[in-house]
Amino acid sequence: MSKSFGRKKVLDKLSLDVSEGQFLTIFGPNGAGKTTLIRILSTLLRPTSGEFFVNGHNSKEEAIEIRKSIGVISHSPFLYDELTAYENLTFFGSIYNLAPGKLEQRVKELLRQVGLQFRMYDRVDTFSRGMKQRLSIARAIIHRPKILFLDEPYTGLDHNASRLLNHILNDFIRDSGTIIMATHDFDRGLRISDRVLILVKGKIKRDLQTKDLDIKKFKNIYQSAISGIYA
Repeated sequence: MSKSFGRKKVLDKLSLDVSEGQFLTIFGPNGAGKTTLIRILSTLLRPTSGEFFVNGHNSKEEAIEIRKSIGVISHSPFLYDELTAYENLTFFGSIYNLAPGKLEQRVKELLRQVGLQFRMYDRVDTFSRGMKQRLSIARAIIHRPKILFLDEPYTGLDHNASRLLNHILNDFIRDSGTIIMATHDFDRGLRISDRVLILVKGKIKRDLQTKDLDIKKFKNIYQSAISGIYA
């Protein structure tokens, strides 16, 4: 699969398989194509060439089916500021056709889970950056997706909110969910995932199992993989 913006090639004949229940973290310098890859896999962008399958659905023909089985968390919360926290989650839950009675229960359950139950009727434009990000986490999992795509999901989260997200991700993997995350945070990415990629100029330079790595060893591998960029 490739993606170009004008003459600039961002992803270059990339090929990737991710197994069910796997937690894959993608590392790479700025401009490596990490965010573009996440946006394509979550059907927010189309590739210039090639195709991909998510949960058995072809990206060219079944984008709607793909969206039903995925959740997306990024540094942009994808929330409506003029709506309350409760209204935001109710709206997104209704898109996935959750039954009204079950939807209300699910909304309140998630607001408790992300620590926003006492602000559920407040407008989102009154929330801090960290509170919006916590609500964004709830938005992404309201329909119980099978796959999560994460693009720098810890941006704006304080220590407690980061621990909360770790807990949610651990539960998600334990329930056989699949996660693909793009981040610059070596320590966290190595600690919570079981596989890592190093993406450089739209190509996969290294594909590694985290059980074989410590932070020092990985930093050396990473520097070697990107060494040609700054030469």
